[in-house]
Parts: sequence; structure tokens; C-alpha cells
Amino acid sequence: MIPLMAAPSRHRVLGAQLADGITRANMWALLSMAIASTAVISFLPSTQPHILTTILGVPQSAQGRAVGLLGSAAEVAMILSLAWYGALADRFGRRMIVVAGFALCAVGTALFPFAGSTAVLVALRVIFALGVAALNAMLSTIAIDYVRTRSRGKSYGLTGFFGGLGALVAVLVLVRLPRTLEGRGLAPVAATRLAFLLIAAAILIVAVLLWLTLSPVGVSDAAERTSLPRLVREGIVLARDPGVALSYAASFVARADLAVVVGFLTLWISDYATTERGMPSAEALAKAGAVVGVSQMVALLCAPIFGWLGDRMRRENLAILAQAIAAAAYLSTLLVSDPLGTGMMVVAVLIGVGEIAGITTAGPLLAQQVPADVRGSAFGVHTLCGAAGVMIISALGGALYDAWRPAGPFVVSGLFGLLVVVFGLTVRRRVRPRTEADLTREAMPAA
Repeated sequence: MIPLMAAPSRHRVLGAQLADGITRANMWALLSMAIASTAVISFLPSTQPHILTTILGVPQSAQGRAVGLLGSAAEVAMILSLAWYGALADRFGRRMIVVAGFALCAVGTALFPFAGSTAVLVALRVIFALGVAALNAMLSTIAIDYVRTRSRGKSYGLTGFFGGLGALVAVLVLVRLPRTLEGRGLAPVAATRLAFLLIAAAILIVAVLLWLTLSPVGVSDAAERTSLPRLVREGIVLARDPGVALSYAASFVARADLAVVVGFLTLWISDYATTERGMPSAEALAKAGAVVGVSQMVALLCAPIFGWLGDRMRRENLAILAQAIAAAAYLSTLLVSDPLGTGMMVVAVLIGVGEIAGITTAGPLLAQQVPADVRGSAFGVHTLCGAAGVMIISALGGALYDAWRPAGPFVVSGLFGLLVVVFGLTVRRRVRPRTEADLTREAMPAA
């Protein structure tokens, strides 16, 4: 353990002041993790329409329900694991959970295009989701662990920015890999399987590199002495605090927003391109990737702005503002008639702003309200709330996608966002940030 009275760290990375005991190499490892984890998390859901069409031959009329089923099954797995990941991280350190998360994602990715039925696809999606749960919980937690209190907004802005780079890698490079391999003479099925195997191998390489570069420091003696069930319970009980409750509610919508963008926006554009424009599946997936790429590019550019605001505004007010922006963006999809037209590009820009606003503002609000010894547990529950949001919004959105219109999932997400705005306006005057002394022992960051 690092002594409690260690001199304050003077190290900075891109303006963020590092916590004591954290090196610049550790911080760059975190930012690299943001790129890799977001690329991995975004890639597989983006390719689901292609897998359903090319590998399983699922008809277009049933793909909305299939995507909803895959999303719901994944989120059930995440809900059952997230709080435990946070508690395990508080008990044993963050680095172990990060590596386990990437390993599970690699297994799910490698086997996904070899599924022989929708049931097997669901099982593999669950394996992948268990890895995603670990990565989501740890990215949020380490982003707080590695910086001092005054830089938490910057830290989330930076991880959001680098996560946006990862999303761009996913939609502009990774999802195009099957088409690239087809262009080199491989059959569609063979090209898809080879692409997924190559990506799985890259994920394992990333896991090894992060094991070597993330900080190995433990959290605290208190966390090590506390039982896992108690750590989980403490993360849940923290919701009695209005600020924690608002952060949990914002997470419910923010993570669902990301899932809706990656899953249903890709499905909407791919469906339209194949049925209305007669494009091959791989080409349709590339077109969808271009539109989603615009959204993620805007998110990337806006992440530092919301991070900067997070260190200058009351964080509960910024979280409420972010949810209002996101709700307006998602409801604007009702105005889109041609998903390959310029109108969709405008909406994609708005969605990018709303998506990153929600993602980068809920975490710093939670961090200012919870003690360091249970921070991993709190962020585990925080991510669990996001998983519940993805499950519910994916299920409702998938049904509305098939029964009503492709904008259905976005409308559901927007309406939930408005509910969070109302809740936030109700409780914001009762949010009282903890003092820095109660909040964290700056000299004892987690690995």
C-alpha cells in the first residue's frame, strides 16, 4: 500500500491531475483501454444484422425481434454479474477484472460467426456480455481512481473522447473487415468467420498489454476485509443518497442510448439498404457503419466539452441537462424517412451529442457522492442500472421496431430520458456532495 501521507501527485496527462501512485503510463493504459473496450463493445452488436443474414439466414421481418432478444439476453447476464464485478474489484483490484473481461469478449467474438442457430447465438452473446460487464464497470471506476477529485470531469471527458476513437475504429474499420476480406476473394461466410477470429486474437493481445501497464495497486485494507455480499449491498444502499439515485437513473438511460445507436441504428440502415436499395449485406453494413461513424465522431469531439463542464458546473445540474439533450436527439428520429439521406446525417450528429452527454456526466456525479472503499461496488451497481436500461429499452424497442417503425427504439430511449429529467429536477436541491476528506483517500488509488 502507498502511505496515506504521500505527497500530492504533480503528474498530469492531457490536463488531468493524476492521483498519488499513478504514473503517466498507467493513465495512458487507461485511455488505451477506453479505445479498445469501446471498439470491442461496439463491434459485435454492430455486426448482428450481418450475422443474422449471412450466417443464419434470418428474414428481415424477424430481425428486429432477434436483435431485441440478443440485447435482452446480454443485459440479463450483465445484471446478474455487474454488482459482483464491482465488489470483486474492490476486494482484489481492478486489473484482474479488466483482463477477465477482455478474455470473455475474445471467446464470444471468436465463436459468434460459427453459431448454428439463434439459440447458440444468444448463448455466445451472453458470454460476450459477461466480458462487456467487466469492462464497463472497470472503465468507469478506473477513470475516477486514477485522477484527483478536481480532475474527475476531465477524466471522464478523456475516456469519452478515447472511447469515441474506439467506436470509430469499430464502425469504420472492424465492421468493414468482412467486406474487405470478401473483396480479396473469400466467400461471405468464410470472410466473416476469419474477420471475427482476427479481431478475437487482437483482443487477447490487448488484454496482455493492459495487464502489464495498468496499476497493480490495491484499493484499501477496509475493502479487503469486507465480504463480497456486504460490498454488493453497500453499493445498492447508496441509492438512498439523491445524487447517487440520480446518477443510477442517468446510467439506466445513458448506456441504453449507446446500445440503441450501435444495435438499432445499424439495423435500421442495413434493413433499408438491403430491402429498398438492393445492396449486398456486407455493403449495407459498411453504409450503416459510415452513418454510425458520423455519430461517434461527434461524440468524440464533444466528450472533452462535457468533461470540462463537469469540473465547472454542479454535476447534478449537468446530468439533468445531458439527459434533456439526449432525449431531444433521440426523439428527432421521428422526422427521418430515408435513413440513407442527409436527414439521417443531421440526426446522427444530434444523437452523437446526446449519447456522449449522458455517458460522461453520470459517472462524475456518482464519484462525488460515494466513499472510495466501496467505489467499485457503487460503479458496479451504476453499470448494472445501465444494463437494466439496455435490457428494457432493447426489448421494448425491438418490438416497436417490427410492429411500428424503425424509430421505435429511439423514441423509447428519449421518453425514458425525459423521465430522468423530471426526476432530476425533483431531487437536485437535495444533492449534497461529500467533502473530499470523506470521499476518497487520494493516496490509495485502485488498480
